[in-house]
Amino acid sequence: MPRLLLAEDDSDIAEPLVRALRHEGYDVTAVGDGGAALRAVVDDPPDVIVLDVGLPVMDGFEVCRGVRDLHPRLPILMLTARDGELDTVAGLDAGADDYVAKPFRLAELLARLRALLRQASPATVSAGPLKVDGTARRAFEGERELDLTPKEFDLLALLVSRPGQAIRRERIMDEVWDPNWFGSTKTLDVHVSALRRKLSDPAVLETVRGIGYRLAVEPG
Repeated sequence: MPRLLLAEDDSDIAEPLVRALRHEGYDVTAVGDGGAALRAVVDDPPDVIVLDVGLPVMDGFEVCRGVRDLHPRLPILMLTARDGELDTVAGLDAGADDYVAKPFRLAELLARLRALLRQASPATVSAGPLKVDGTARRAFEGERELDLTPKEFDLLALLVSRPGQAIRRERIMDEVWDPNWFGSTKTLDVHVSALRRKLSDPAVLETVRGIGYRLAVEPG
């Protein structure tokens, strides 16, 4: 479960966003000022930060620079004012990895967070006998290399990165296909069936009724 620090002083934004992020599987810590955000990073660094620009005590730019001094590779997503081009430029100059302008669509923010976490994750991940090399785009079951299509590879990579976790169909569609996918999700079932046929034990790719799919193997 990715650990996320949300630094946002507007409760009308922070409270529903915390609920949505927790629903998506994030372990969220929320703070309302820049000083508390920086202390939280010092005490217990998260996996990713969502950082508002207009924070009290210390603004988002100061916090971002402070985080960068402590953790140069920690992913930071900044929330900027609507059409705030200057905020965007200053945030990126301060060390932010990406930004979302307010008001934002939740789907866009979630997609950008997933992209940041993927970029920060190890190039090679494994679970049980399965290993996925994201850089070379090669997948193995034990010593045997799997012959996968691009979507089968992306699907397996997502499942291997979260062994034992039930991943919702909607999240799989967002990550493997597109956040703006409007077609039938039956394409997911087709790819799951094809992927199962290529594994020596198809049962490790479990259907979680009413939710999605789970890779039933131990972390590597």
